[in-house]
Amino acid sequence: MTTNGILSNKASEIELLYAYLSIEEREELDNLLLQNAYDWQSIARPNQIAPQGDWVTWLLLAGRGFGKTRSVCEWLRSRVEAGKAKRIGIVAPTTADYRDLIVLGESGLIACSPPWNKPIWNASNRSITWANGAEALCFSSAEPESLRGYQFDTLLCEELGSWKYQQETWDMAQMCLRLGDDPKCAISTTPKPQKLIKELINNPSVVVTHGSTYDNKDNLAKAFLSTIISKYEGTRLGRQELNAEILEDVEGALFTLKLIDEFRVKEAPDSLPRIVVGVDPSGSTGGNECGIVVAGRIDNKLNRNERQYYVLADYTIAGTPAEWAKAVAKAYEDFKADTVIAERNYGGLMVEEVLRQAGGAAMKVELVTATRGKAIRAEPISALYEQGVVHHVGTYSLMEDELTSWIPGESKNSPNRLDALVWAITALAGKSRAIKAYG
Repeated sequence: MTTNGILSNKASEIELLYAYLSIEEREELDNLLLQNAYDWQSIARPNQIAPQGDWVTWLLLAGRGFGKTRSVCEWLRSRVEAGKAKRIGIVAPTTADYRDLIVLGESGLIACSPPWNKPIWNASNRSITWANGAEALCFSSAEPESLRGYQFDTLLCEELGSWKYQQETWDMAQMCLRLGDDPKCAISTTPKPQKLIKELINNPSVVVTHGSTYDNKDNLAKAFLSTIISKYEGTRLGRQELNAEILEDVEGALFTLKLIDEFRVKEAPDSLPRIVVGVDPSGSTGGNECGIVVAGRIDNKLNRNERQYYVLADYTIAGTPAEWAKAVAKAYEDFKADTVIAERNYGGLMVEEVLRQAGGAAMKVELVTATRGKAIRAEPISALYEQGVVHHVGTYSLMEDELTSWIPGESKNSPNRLDALVWAITALAGKSRAIKAYG
């Protein structure tokens, strides 16, 4: 008896067949089933498989839950097993991302590899190795210079749209892709209306694959489908995160990505005379999002109008008051900030108390009152962006999405990051009175 055709049967039917098989035939069936379980070409959807042809860069643009990580990890596994990938670079937004998603995640390299070819993860030197001698080194987009000096025949770039130093890290990674006669790079990302992503889409040498969250709905948890999709379906954020659309600047928004990109910098000056942490507290004790943004200022001593402002970090967190106060204290300590500027509207005493408990007596806290609308508070800060004196140090995808999509008088969502940013830069501009006037 042979096992040809058995793999197409249902699991229950296969179980019944075991009673009629010899030990040798059972072993043969087990091996076939195991091989089939790791045969990506047979189980993947067509748009999860790397395209055919003589390409160098594959850009996979897809929505949340599409299976992007699994797709690029399977692509990398196939290159390793074919002997085409021997020296590999893996770049992700952060250290946690490459470790917890690409290497150790449920859709990562170890999980998707068959038992007979499981790679080994070495956390101490951020490397993953295979039995055939192939080796991958992992890098964070927060440290583009760490790529300097390496050479690869294969690159895997995870969530490019969320890279902190996007252009700098991409340029460094591309300079490393110079080994072998078939160098290739696979990029997975939820699409963002960013300059680099637009350039890649319009580059004729880049092969682009599109996909949406709905493509993988059969494999997604019902809770995800009923809550996330029902909440965001049809919205602007949903079009980007679910349908994977590249959205342009919103007409009527106070901030544009074009301006943010134009004056974006890689690093802030070494010494900023003032650094503050802007806080837009959550109005709930149940774990809603609290906007936490760090910003700094440097002065031109000869001309105060030439002040420059630097957006340094986004510590925004969804959590209880104790949790977001702890995040504020960490931001304050990490950047050696001068002051925490927090909105008092949601219980001024509570806000100050939880911040004091988290940061101690050394933390300087200034509470400001919002008595007028967000648009009035945000307009002077928008004007500073238009003057080119506000610089984002790196990329803050969630904050920038919020800034560039919020329309005064129309948007129903509460822009926590925008509010925190406005409080911070307003304070840095020396308009403490204006804070109350605008607030």
